[in-house]
Amino acid sequence: MVKNYKVITLCGSTRFKDEFLKTQKKLTLEGNIVISVGLFGHSGDSEVWENMDEGTLTKTKEMLDDMHKRKIDMADEIFVINVGGYIGDSTKSEIEYAKLTNKIVNYLEPIE
Repeated sequence: MVKNYKVITLCGSTRFKDEFLKTQKKLTLEGNIVISVGLFGHSGDSEVWENMDEGTLTKTKEMLDDMHKRKIDMADEIFVINVGGYIGDSTKSEIEYAKLTNKIVNYLEPIE
């Protein structure tokens, strides 16, 4: 028997690594296929910045941002890790993209 699992892509600031991991585990145990980030640029994975300052739009950062949009394409919905209500620019653009492509958008914390 083939089960039809919902596919959920996690979005949010990579500074929230612990919350990403907790959410990934929770959603997986609930029977979902979870797609997450490949690197935590704001939590120690400095390759994102190619030895430049955080916030610099490096080729790696550009590639990762585009790759994340492809991960959203593969998903049925996105789940935004918005600890303390924080949603940065990259995440805002991912939410807009998800809405444009008719994906369901859910949040860790309620939004105003």
